[in-house]
Amino acid sequence: MGLVSTEATPDHHARLRRRSMDAGDTSAAAAVAPTPARLREALAALSKAFESGDCSDGSAAAAVSDLLNAAADAADADADAEDEAAAGVVEEMLREVHAFLSSPSSNQLAIDALSLELVKPVAKLGALMRNCWDIANAIIEFFVSNCNPRDMLSILCEAVDAPLASNGSVYFVLLFKELAKVLVLIQKRHTEQVKVTLPAVLRVMNAVIPECDEEHGKIIVDMYNAALRIGNAIQEMCKKMVNQTNEELCSVLSLYSLQNIALVSRCKQQHILSACGSVVLQHSKILTFCGFTYLGLLTGNDVTSATDKISKDEDADLLECFSFAMNGANLAVIWTYMDDEISKYAGAELESALKDVKGNHTRMWQAINILRYVLSSTHYPWVIKSHSLDLLLTIANESRIEEINDHVDVSSSGPQIFATLKTAILLDLVKDEVSREIRRADQDIVESDQLQDGGEWPPPWFSHALELVELILKPPEGGPPCLPDHGSRSRKMFGEETMRKVYSEWLMPLRPIVAGIQSESEEDGSDVANHIMCSLNPVQLVLYRCIELAEEKMKGF
Repeated sequence: MGLVSTEATPDHHARLRRRSMDAGDTSAAAAVAPTPARLREALAALSKAFESGDCSDGSAAAAVSDLLNAAADAADADADAEDEAAAGVVEEMLREVHAFLSSPSSNQLAIDALSLELVKPVAKLGALMRNCWDIANAIIEFFVSNCNPRDMLSILCEAVDAPLASNGSVYFVLLFKELAKVLVLIQKRHTEQVKVTLPAVLRVMNAVIPECDEEHGKIIVDMYNAALRIGNAIQEMCKKMVNQTNEELCSVLSLYSLQNIALVSRCKQQHILSACGSVVLQHSKILTFCGFTYLGLLTGNDVTSATDKISKDEDADLLECFSFAMNGANLAVIWTYMDDEISKYAGAELESALKDVKGNHTRMWQAINILRYVLSSTHYPWVIKSHSLDLLLTIANESRIEEINDHVDVSSSGPQIFATLKTAILLDLVKDEVSREIRRADQDIVESDQLQDGGEWPPPWFSHALELVELILKPPEGGPPCLPDHGSRSRKMFGEETMRKVYSEWLMPLRPIVAGIQSESEEDGSDVANHIMCSLNPVQLVLYRCIELAEEKMKGF
């Protein structure tokens, strides 16, 4: 992993393992079914090797590791890994290891050698078998408490980087908890150690969270909490440091919390999302500790400032791990709208920040521009986007009114624009969601042949729903949408009175507003103005086409 240490490195550990395997000392152990008796023999041989000084190649520790790895592989391959007899054997083996480590006669060098080898197989067994969680956790805790902290940080990061086929989430929860404990024990070069640790953690979070569905609800919340513990540990490190080094580590910590808030917010199951409010609250407290404010979150200025403090060439990989930090800034505010506890924690600060933003033209457009990160993303559920739109309307609704050179006041007319955009965004989400479900269903059918029950797939409503959305977004032959006739309601919708009212009171007043935004943005020429222009183009196209269709419809009255 490249962690700063004067002790043995992961490369050295790997060489020891390869050397022991090349020597052929462990092939017999790997070929025989792992049992507590064989494990006791291997531990006794390890103890004897260290007492005699014949332990330079690491083969004795590798023999112990091979037995546990074989047990883990067998459990992973067995569909019925929770078999009571097999689980009992594995638990007894882990208790043998713990008893050996905690014995008063244990040799520290033997403990260090086992720490290099056993973290991964022990964590894997703890994840695969529920009855082994506690004893597996106790073994890794022992290593953390009794071995060199920087060595353990390296070992744990190497274990976190290991790919797993089964029960990966449980495995990572166990390792994240121990990473948090070992970080607090680090005494020197805190920032360097953290910079190497966090990418490993966030790679796991980015890979595991999108793959989880409703049945993984509790363990995913556990993973969020375990990642939060790492943030709390870094906060403790920050408290021990001073001056510039403290500022840099605080910047790293703040971006880590923002990234976590963004990842937590990707959960599509409402009950799981609701359970994450306490996690977001704790990350919000970390942001406050790091000097973030709601004004800085709304405008994105605090994120930019934190990023600038670690924008060195050697930090490029680290910054890449915080790719959702700006989303996280948006979402930290949105969660304050969603969650009562976070709102209570924020108190009057958010209200004050919103007042500041709405009273300043530049800050208002900064905040609106920042909201695009969430609104344009496909990662977040509808409840998040709904609150994002509410925030957008809040920012635009009471903004300062200014008349400049007879231009139409854009700020006061913003709500109508965003209300129109809300309809378009929701329709587009429907279209994307239906398309995604069709692709997912087709893939599931190919992989698992689920048509044996005689059910029709995809169901008929899939194609009809998609067609309906297409009719609204892209009318055939340039005409008005040919919506199904639903009696009097449909006739009223396209009746003369309604059509003329929509045309005169909505569509036509909206045209000078859009023109005013375009004119103001062209004169501004800033990056924010360019973003506004890009966002405005599809609105103009839709608006002008709606005006044409309405005029064509009214000719027939």
